[in-house]
Amino acid sequence: MSDIAIKVENLSKLYKIGAIRNRHDTLRDHLMYSLKSLFSRKGHRAIGSDESSLSDSSSNGQPPDDHIWALKNVSFEIKEGEVVGFIGRNGAGKSTLLKILSGITEPTTGRVKITGRVGSLLEVGTGFHPELTGRENLYLNGAILGMKRWEIQKKFDEIVDFAGIEKFIDTPVKHYSSGMYVRLAFAVASHLEPEILICDEVLAVGDAAFRLKCMDKMQQIRESGRTILLVSHAMEAITRMCDQAVLLESGQVVGYGFPHDVIPNYLQTVRHVGAEKEWSDPQLAPGDDVVRLRKVRVRSESGDTVVAHDIRRPIGIEVDYEVLTSGHILVPNYHFHNAEGLLIFMAHDFQSEWRRKPRPLGEYTSTVWIPGNFLAEGQVVVSAAVCSYVPSTAVHCFERQVVAFQVIDSHDGDSARGDYTGPYPGVVRPVLKWMTTFKSCEGKSDKSLKNVMRELSGEEG
Repeated sequence: MSDIAIKVENLSKLYKIGAIRNRHDTLRDHLMYSLKSLFSRKGHRAIGSDESSLSDSSSNGQPPDDHIWALKNVSFEIKEGEVVGFIGRNGAGKSTLLKILSGITEPTTGRVKITGRVGSLLEVGTGFHPELTGRENLYLNGAILGMKRWEIQKKFDEIVDFAGIEKFIDTPVKHYSSGMYVRLAFAVASHLEPEILICDEVLAVGDAAFRLKCMDKMQQIRESGRTILLVSHAMEAITRMCDQAVLLESGQVVGYGFPHDVIPNYLQTVRHVGAEKEWSDPQLAPGDDVVRLRKVRVRSESGDTVVAHDIRRPIGIEVDYEVLTSGHILVPNYHFHNAEGLLIFMAHDFQSEWRRKPRPLGEYTSTVWIPGNFLAEGQVVVSAAVCSYVPSTAVHCFERQVVAFQVIDSHDGDSARGDYTGPYPGVVRPVLKWMTTFKSCEGKSDKSLKNVMRELSGEEG
């Protein structure tokens, strides 16, 4: 028996630019559509189309000028129990793909085979009818998933408690705030136990407490062995939750594999951050009337600007800035993030001769040195700031993701990884001091060992 939960073959979707999509304007339309989808969401489901629907395309295989490929020849397989993250820039085709997998949108060409009930949480507005109450939408969604009424009732209190909308459960959802809506939508999708859960940017909506609650629930679903498809721009969520990552660009799959391998390629396409950034026009430089940045760069010990850095060598972040108003106590500080967006550490200049001293007008260069064998391999992105903390806190400039560099590990056996050549997770990789004690057994005679063996066997000496 196959363990493939989702199989996608040569999937494409062609949209006509400016076309008005079909909508379910009335409650009757929505209910009829929902009931039509009822049996397609249970068990095995196949979605497919053929090239005959491309009759509007031009003879050279390119779509007409008023059409655009949202997806083009996408193929992949997802095994049961896998958690797969879909990443890419806005317009890459992620949401279109999830809508096809959810049965909301039909593909133009290609086929999808899905084994298992699918629960979807896409953008706010999908899945609930605004005229129905929260309670009615909850039961309707459960019915669409093929659940019995008693099964839904068993989960009802847990769902409402998770969403935190007890007072509004009998209110039409058109009166809900976007936060209330997404809380209920996530609670329904995650608690009604579909075999396959599809989520589009759910972790980006709601307050911090609810996002943490969602992450915990997603982790529980993951541990239960269910299949999860997740679209998120939060790389930390992708690396924490997902077994595999799929990178989409212009409707095509351009990367597939472990998140730590795929994410750097994505970040390279969206950040376009180099090892040096300079502002030739002071008026356009980041800052205020107190201080402005002039240049930020990644440098080696020899003074060269470097993009790639040997993990064993020190590396410096050098910032040139100009003080325009004298009398302020200024503190340069830098923020270091890894490729997944996780903050590795912050560095404040509290050791220089300018600590707690007002600075006169002039040009300054502040360099922080990171020792060798400290950072882990991978991309490091740096944000630079100049602040005041005395007599009160003021951020004069804060340039996010201004420079970046790649840490390259050594395989010579003299870095922290030693002779190990496999994946080495973590945000730092210091060479630590180890101490091992040793007590030799060479001085002991075999006689004592023989005595012990006799005692164990019950013999007399």
